[in-house]
Amino acid sequence: MSRAMQCQSCLPWGSWAQLPRCLSGSRGTRSVHMCAASVPGELGLCPWDSVLPPGEPAGLGAAPRDTPSSCRVCVRYQGGSQENSAQPGSSRHGQSQLRNVASSGAIKKHQKSLFSWFSHQPNEERQFGPSFSLDAVHVDPVIRESSLEEILKPSPDLTIQNQLQQPCRRVISLHNLFDVDACGRQVKNVVLYGTVGTGKSTLIKKMVVDWCHGRLPRFELVIPFSCEDLSHSHAHVSLRRLITKKYQHLRDVVPVLEASNLKVLFILNGLERLNLDFRLAGTELCCDPNEPVPPSAIVVNLLRKYLLPEASIIVTTRPSAVRRIPGKYVGRYAEICGFSDTNLQKLYFQMRLSQPGCTGEESQDRSSAEQENLVEMLSRNLERHNQITAACFLPSYCWLVCTTLHFLYFTRMVPPSQTLTGIYTSFLRLNFSGEVLDSTDPTNISMMKYVAKTVGKLAYEGVMSRKTCFSEDDLQQCFEVEMKTESELNLLEVFRSDVFRFFLSPCMQPGKEHTFVFTIPAMQEYLAALYVVLGEKKTLAQRVEKELSEVIGKVSEDVAVVVNIISKVLPLRFLPVLFNLLKIFPRYFSRLSGKDRDAIAHTMAEELFKEEDYYNDDVLDQINSSILGVEGPMRHPDEAPDDEVFELFPIFMGGILSRRNRAILEQLGCSIKNLAAFEIAKAMKKTVIRKGRKGLPPSELMDYLFFLHEFQNERFTAEAVRSLRAVNLSSVKMTPLKCSVLASVMSTTCHEVEELNLTSCNLDAGSLRTLFPVLLRCKALHLQLNSLGSDACKEIRDLLLHDKCVVSSLRLANNPVGEQGAQYLAEALAGNRSLTHLSLLHTALGDPGAEAIARHLAENQHLQELNLGYNSLTDAAALRVVEVAKKHETLDKVHLYFNDISEDGKRALDSLRMDRDGVRALVFLTAGTDVSDYWSHILNVVQRNLPFWDRERVRQHLALLLQDLESSRSQTANPWRKAKFLRVESEVKKMLGKLQDGTL
Repeated sequence: MSRAMQCQSCLPWGSWAQLPRCLSGSRGTRSVHMCAASVPGELGLCPWDSVLPPGEPAGLGAAPRDTPSSCRVCVRYQGGSQENSAQPGSSRHGQSQLRNVASSGAIKKHQKSLFSWFSHQPNEERQFGPSFSLDAVHVDPVIRESSLEEILKPSPDLTIQNQLQQPCRRVISLHNLFDVDACGRQVKNVVLYGTVGTGKSTLIKKMVVDWCHGRLPRFELVIPFSCEDLSHSHAHVSLRRLITKKYQHLRDVVPVLEASNLKVLFILNGLERLNLDFRLAGTELCCDPNEPVPPSAIVVNLLRKYLLPEASIIVTTRPSAVRRIPGKYVGRYAEICGFSDTNLQKLYFQMRLSQPGCTGEESQDRSSAEQENLVEMLSRNLERHNQITAACFLPSYCWLVCTTLHFLYFTRMVPPSQTLTGIYTSFLRLNFSGEVLDSTDPTNISMMKYVAKTVGKLAYEGVMSRKTCFSEDDLQQCFEVEMKTESELNLLEVFRSDVFRFFLSPCMQPGKEHTFVFTIPAMQEYLAALYVVLGEKKTLAQRVEKELSEVIGKVSEDVAVVVNIISKVLPLRFLPVLFNLLKIFPRYFSRLSGKDRDAIAHTMAEELFKEEDYYNDDVLDQINSSILGVEGPMRHPDEAPDDEVFELFPIFMGGILSRRNRAILEQLGCSIKNLAAFEIAKAMKKTVIRKGRKGLPPSELMDYLFFLHEFQNERFTAEAVRSLRAVNLSSVKMTPLKCSVLASVMSTTCHEVEELNLTSCNLDAGSLRTLFPVLLRCKALHLQLNSLGSDACKEIRDLLLHDKCVVSSLRLANNPVGEQGAQYLAEALAGNRSLTHLSLLHTALGDPGAEAIARHLAENQHLQELNLGYNSLTDAAALRVVEVAKKHETLDKVHLYFNDISEDGKRALDSLRMDRDGVRALVFLTAGTDVSDYWSHILNVVQRNLPFWDRERVRQHLALLLQDLESSRSQTANPWRKAKFLRVESEVKKMLGKLQDGTL
């Protein structure tokens, strides 16, 4: 069967019945062209409808419905008159004229201007990571050919899970959207729709950039319009004036658009912002590009093909607005399905995270290794089909993941304005800036405001009940319980179709397939924080009280003004009294509103210092785990899950109150007044700072410091930091970001810190450089177990030689300092004036390192205690250090235990006397024929450091200590001393037994 016969067989009966009537009464040769309609719907306008008399708008009336595989019939009439026969030559002349215009450079200038504008990256790209061009990093989302029936009656099985597991059918590429449809008809109008975050705007930008580079040869001219821009213009304007107003380079091209066959593409981005009326009574026909009409009328007539019928049009919109264009004017519907293929997600992350400039100024080898490791971990997590796989279904969330990872891993120095809350706020601005939920609704409520009131409520109730999965009943209770009017139900319907999947997605955890979770877990805490800070968390009585207070307050102020004026004219005694009474009302109700601020501050403090969360990982590590997953065996399905943790919730509350984030939220329709922020901060001083003074576990203290960084209130932070006399962050993995946060927060004051404990924090030389201003002000500095080598010792040398250094106690135990590092530390000792205690226990000094320290020790005048234990020192090096120590004015104690010191060396060191030599060497547990006063100290040092030392070597040293104890006990006849020896021997034997059993 021929294609024509196939198309004829699928036409409805009424279409064929009307065909002879269309052809009757015409003269000349007739030809019939069968053109397929890719989308079922009403019959569309024929290309020649634009030249019909206004009184005979063929095709604009009601037409029969087509079946899903229907075709459209297009009839061309070729007249036999001379005038008609002369038209082709005129057309060729106009086309030739326009080719000259195009070659003159006008379109090239237009291309250059468009490329400059559409390749421009938003501020968020430059602030949160290296700026990439669309040419360098872009992955096209999946585009699926759709139909009006699918839009009106979406399949209940079309969930994110199914789209991730099964490839989309009828996939079509961006460059093939205008290909002929199934019946061979050339597509002119394309509607490209997708929910928020699927990448509609980015896809259009890429399309324009491709055309500018000549990668879209189908079209000779591309003219993009923003429907948001057009919606703000109410003055009548012609199409010609509208184009030249937006694109001045096309002044010479526009006049000949209609008279030529130039292949033109109009792009209408964000059609949901326009209220279009396709009825003749609402929008009159207009085929003249020079006739001034409303912008919406231009759009309608372009889509009708009554204005520039040969032009192609692509429209982007949200699903709820697709029906605003009658189906008969649409040649193809296409849905953006996002990254429904996990391979696209991996490709995006590979391209994004592997850029050369992504890691800052670190060494290239290390940067590349870290980038590859990140991509590998992220890829493994995606392959597990965890919840992040559903989140990255939306390209915008892929951007958020990459931006968050850049913030966590590649931030070497945090700018004051760069915060995690700022990332999420800017992310929402990228997706919701200027967006109104429904442009047809008279309330004109912003999309973000609606989300804060509804989804924020769901998020807050989940945080309070410590749950992340929500059932259908939970959703109905939050979204539908307060629906009272038709307008509210309409807004809810728009939200469901356009925005719901942006924030909530089906849970991918086995056994919870019918529940919903927040697409990104941290977004739940952000929206809950926004819900509270905006003051939406109120009971019905509180809402009535608020509205009543505002009304009474305003009325009392107005009446007070009137009474004040009357009291000046009529000197009646009771008027001043009445005037003062009226002043009470605003003050009273302002106190009621002040209670709301106290409640917000109280909520923040309670959530920030929850004792049940004290020993969790810090929030930055939690975010890292949620993105990259947790390495190790997977949890058994029957195993009880861990309790949900919401420690980001109070941090986001503080971050939202910062000036910068409030300014961004103001653009999104979520207003937080300066006075409200000031009152909340004032109330927080009574709760947050007071609770922060209590001793907090290291991870919780890191969260508190991060909260202060996110809050971005320098005065408040300074007062909070001054109350922290000791900072214990031991065992917190101090990434460059955390070091930068600590430095930023501590820089708000200049007070001295009594103690800073950074034991086992994964520090390196770069960390010390970042923390340099903080370390200068610390009296006791603990840097044990950090793998600090010679590079780090160079930084420590510069620190100790600084004229503002106040470090008096420095512990560097269990670091690979080595000989070169010892040389740097020796130079620091020579010039330092504050250090009194230095511990270099187990730092791989060896004899050369000890010799270097001994050479410079004489130049130091303040050191009181030096620990060189467990450094493989021999007799010569140990005695050399002791000889210098004997001449030192202040040094009175040198630790030399667990070194390779012989019996002769021991006897020489045992002969030292404090009253005679001025120094005591701690080598063994004995002191001659008595037990050393420091035996318990030495054993405690061994027990604390045993996990990091060579157990076999420790066992050998303990055996030597036991032999020395037994030998010294046999040499004394004093029963009291023998008892002391036996006690110490029992402790050593007990430690040896546990060491052999593996219980120590």
